[in-house]
Amino acid sequence: MIRDGCRVKIHYTLTVDGETWESTAGKEPLSYVQGEGQLFSGLEERLLGGRAGEKRSIEIPPEKGFGQPDPADIHKMPKSILCLPDNVKPGQYVSGNLAGDPFRARIVAIDSREITLDMNHPLAGKTLHFEVEVVEVLS
Repeated sequence: MIRDGCRVKIHYTLTVDGETWESTAGKEPLSYVQGEGQLFSGLEERLLGGRAGEKRSIEIPPEKGFGQPDPADIHKMPKSILCLPDNVKPGQYVSGNLAGDPFRARIVAIDSREITLDMNHPLAGKTLHFEVEVVEVLS
């Protein structure tokens, strides 16, 4: 039975708004240690007590997943500091480095001089749906 300290292997499929975002189908199962914070807290909580061979449908609210979008993670900056192609549009994702720090952001708005980037995780504010199969539980 899954309890804190157990080594666990699971297969899972993550869907958000009906779209599959991630899955271990056809791959090695995900390994983690229960209670060490390697998974979302909401997912670990819902897996407690599970047994090998068991399947669970688990819904994780934003607060126990990627959190709510943070308005402080929306930034306006001069377009000139980013090396972007001329054909970028709002809604697209861009990545790069600013002051040596890597980033991935969604373009919110763009004009001739300024770009507005949303650096929140794309799944912030979203409910996560997991289909999980417990493959192995080792104490």
